[in-house]
Amino acid sequence: MNGFSHAWMVAVHIAMAYLLIYPLTMSCIWILGACIFYLRNEVRPHRIVSQPPVLADYPFVAVLVPCHNEEHNIEETIGSLMALVYPEFEVIAINDGSTDRTAEILDALAMQYPKLRVIHQLKNQGKAVGLNTAALLTRADILLGIDGDACLDPWAVHWLVRHFERPYVAAVTGNPRMRNRSTLLGRIQIGEFSSMVGMIKRAQRAKSAMFTVSGVVTAFRRSALHEVGYWTPHRLTEDVDISWKLQVTGWEIRFEPRALCWILMPETLRGLWRQRLRWAMGGAQVMFGHWRQVLTWRSAHLWLLYIEYFLGLTWAWLLALLLGYRTVDLIATRIDLGSAQVLLPGQLGLVLTSICLAQVLLGFFLDRPYDRDLLRNYVWAIWYPAIFWMLNAAATVAAIPTSIWRGGSERARWHSPDRGVGG
Repeated sequence: MNGFSHAWMVAVHIAMAYLLIYPLTMSCIWILGACIFYLRNEVRPHRIVSQPPVLADYPFVAVLVPCHNEEHNIEETIGSLMALVYPEFEVIAINDGSTDRTAEILDALAMQYPKLRVIHQLKNQGKAVGLNTAALLTRADILLGIDGDACLDPWAVHWLVRHFERPYVAAVTGNPRMRNRSTLLGRIQIGEFSSMVGMIKRAQRAKSAMFTVSGVVTAFRRSALHEVGYWTPHRLTEDVDISWKLQVTGWEIRFEPRALCWILMPETLRGLWRQRLRWAMGGAQVMFGHWRQVLTWRSAHLWLLYIEYFLGLTWAWLLALLLGYRTVDLIATRIDLGSAQVLLPGQLGLVLTSICLAQVLLGFFLDRPYDRDLLRNYVWAIWYPAIFWMLNAAATVAAIPTSIWRGGSERARWHSPDRGVGG
């Protein structure tokens, strides 16, 4: 073996080790951070969903519902909002250039519910524009944004608003839970929402910095939004963008697991791929767009989160390159599996798989007071690593060139989403 071949094989082995060590390390960090958050905020008996806190003050809240082509879901969403037990609120629905019966349904609902106001935008302007428009047309101090297919828990506003008693809190994100579980992909995503979405938010909150709020359910302090210029119209993921805009200017964002919001998620591979690609592209836009603000002493608390993003980006690209290398290796050896090295060594791969299954189980334990029949779906959730790690890695790799091709000034407009086979 010549010097180049030896160096190449060393590089391959280092890359393979990174592919194992990175997810293993991050899983351990997420598990530890989630446990710390749980012990600090959720373990006490009185901190349960059925007993919301009594607030010293009940500020006026505006629930903003931007929607595009939601004729099948918007009536249920508005109905859930009218069942809120919060004393002072209004609902503003923004019909963003819908081409179905959304506008007609909203107008009928406005006649039925005095607390509902409807804004019609004739052209598809995007979610961020809809949120900005509604924010300028309300006197509310707290703005709660939800999606047009979401159903909010009656006590969710209480749990969110209590955090704004701290003057440095700019936003509080709730706990989205899936309500369509009719296919294998839907059931697998139940495990993702507990073992990844909920667990990572708990872990990041334990470190006092979060990558993003959930765009489907987040409450904002109006004055904080005004300071940072509200939502950015050309960002594909307005939730990631507003999270970093707030944090780089010194504001704090939080996670409230008891603020439940029941949502629909894609249950087809095509819909899931489009969603994850958009998320990855939006995340890349924000991470590359905010580097100047992040690399200041004022944003030092965000450095680890920023580094973590690029470590994950490196992991996804290494996985793609090594899979390509292994494919060529198999072809070169005439598909002789005995002579071609496997991507994941057996013992280390088993350890990683075991950690992932433990992470899913812990996620179910943490969310057991908030969701129904989680353990019943554990047998489906164990497929999460095989499907979603590969899917998210592929989306991350595809996002960089796609984001560059798309550019940074094009407005992010709505596309009719995949709401699930059973939704």
